[in-house]
Amino acid sequence: MTKEIDQSQEKLCCGLVMPISPIDGCNEQHWLDVKEILTEVVEATGLKANLVSHADDAGIIQKRIIQNLYKNPIIVCDVSGKNPNVMFELGMRLAFDKPTIIVKDDKTSYSFDTSAIEHLEYPRDLRFTQIVEFKESLKNKIQATLKIADSDPSYTTFLKHFGTFIVAKLETKVVSKEDFIIEELKELKQIIMRQQFNNEQLVVDSDPNFKQVHIDRVYMKMFNSLKNTMSNHYKFFEINPEKLKSKEFRDEVYYKGLETLEIEKLGTYFKTAGEFRSAFDQVYDDMFL
Repeated sequence: MTKEIDQSQEKLCCGLVMPISPIDGCNEQHWLDVKEILTEVVEATGLKANLVSHADDAGIIQKRIIQNLYKNPIIVCDVSGKNPNVMFELGMRLAFDKPTIIVKDDKTSYSFDTSAIEHLEYPRDLRFTQIVEFKESLKNKIQATLKIADSDPSYTTFLKHFGTFIVAKLETKVVSKEDFIIEELKELKQIIMRQQFNNEQLVVDSDPNFKQVHIDRVYMKMFNSLKNTMSNHYKFFEINPEKLKSKEFRDEVYYKGLETLEIEKLGTYFKTAGEFRSAFDQVYDDMFL
């Protein structure tokens, strides 16, 4: 058995990227069971397992995800079911070209773009004997990956196999205490607003086929719709930050979303058009401002 990671690495965090809600015939409990398996393996190596969406401090969830995808020394990504959010987060991690281990269940096919990376496979039905073998393989893979990444400056997970690239980086800005406090207050305001929404439920229609929908789920659906609209119609990284702040551009994005039905299909969750637009504006602000 591979030697345990030394004590100096005990507090390092291994980020988990994986589905957490029903997809491809697997319910929420299934993913909780998978998370428990992955967590057990990670902690057996002396690392701390943590979903990249989780943090001890409060903050905007999208910022937290990107920061963890960049900072975590190693990531284990479960692409089972090919969840769109998981695939997007995997793409970001690979763009950072940092240690990444991909796992999937035996019912999920390989994706063309990532098929060149070794995938560790486990049985979707979580059969005990095969899960035991998978856990041992994953443990060895985590330890070996960290060891080579630490000792070989030329180590690469993905990008450098295909040529020479400038790897994406997140810059750390030095700001004054006043600017830091203002930024934190903005985030706190957004958290409070979202929490207020979380304490309410919207009755979407008198039709019995409709259910009461929790606003946090609606928020995430609108976030994904807005993300799709931006990727379908704009080269986001080429947009001037000042343009993002303009009312004209915000309105343009809003109506582009309506045209493609990426946003309009969420309208049934709101009682009025004004309530719907207010929700869109909040998501837009959280994403870009």
